[in-house]
Amino acid sequence: MTAQTDTTGALTTVYKVSGMSCGHCEGSVAGEISEIAGVSSVKAVASTGEVTVVSAAPLDEEAVRAAVDEAGFELVGTA
Repeated sequence: MTAQTDTTGALTTVYKVSGMSCGHCEGSVAGEISEIAGVSSVKAVASTGEVTVVSAAPLDEEAVRAAVDEAGFELVGTA
């Protein structure tokens, strides 16, 4: 199941990321994902492991996985 909603031309997707435990972790993940073309905002929450991404179009999951990997965490999938 993919958690995606389309609001006013923007697509919101919620990803599950394992290993985040603090604000620094959240910032690392959000920073890497925000560099993907088309991403307009990212909010990572360590306590739930959820990362909410707003983008202009659907993102390639492998690009998101690579960004999360670069931050040192693991993309589990979509929430």
